Amino acid sequence: MSTDELLAAHAEVKAEIARTDSKTGLLLAFVGVVMAGIWSTAKDLTLTLPAYLVGGASLALLLVAAGLALQAVRPNLGGRRGFVLWATLTPQQIVATTETRDIAADVVLFSRIALAKFTLLRRAVDLVLAAGALLLVAALIVLGGAL
Repeated sequence: MSTDELLAAHAEVKAEIARTDSKTGLLLAFVGVVMAGIWSTAKDLTLTLPAYLVGGASLALLLVAAGLALQAVRPNLGGRRGFVLWATLTPQQIVATTETRDIAADVVLFSRIALAKFTLLRRAVDLVLAAGALLLVAALIVLGGAL
């Protein structure tokens, strides 16, 4: 693999991390809006026990989804790479470190980070979808007077 290909792979993986973080931020905002909407709507309604239970399960799923999303964007300051490493070095050490930098190892590391973030985001989205289904059931219970 040529140096140009390695640099392109490096840039691609770093861009994927940024895209995943952006998507996660949007998901967190969406979950917050949905939870606020549920709360403001439900507090004014007379709900049956089944509607409370199904709606509560939906809120619980949304909270877990928010937790997964937050975990996906949580900074890892314990590693010895990136700006955490640079903050501990002198200018001369930074030059020496960048001269011996292994771009292929960075691509592997960043790919693993991107995959972990993507996996957490995917699980969070799945939970939001499940919460939406439960919200629909709760709405049907309230509107239909079922159970």
